[in-house]
Amino acid sequence: MSTESSIKPAKKCYEHLGGKLGELLLENFTDKKWIAKKSASDKHFYITELGEKELTKLGIDLSKIKSEAI
Repeated sequence: MSTESSIKPAKKCYEHLGGKLGELLLENFTDKKWIAKKSASDKHFYITELGEKELTKLGIDLSKIKSEAI
């Protein structure tokens, strides 16, 4: 069991994962090419085909994410 001083926060910001954990996941997923941007200036990311495959392997139900035009 974790002691109070060893607990790492996982922050939720509205409907998104925020904080350092969110930042580390974003960095990791982009490094692995699971998510990408159409261009560097884009604000939003999209899930790549590789990302769909790998996130599904992790048990993440991507059908809960609404499709958008990118």
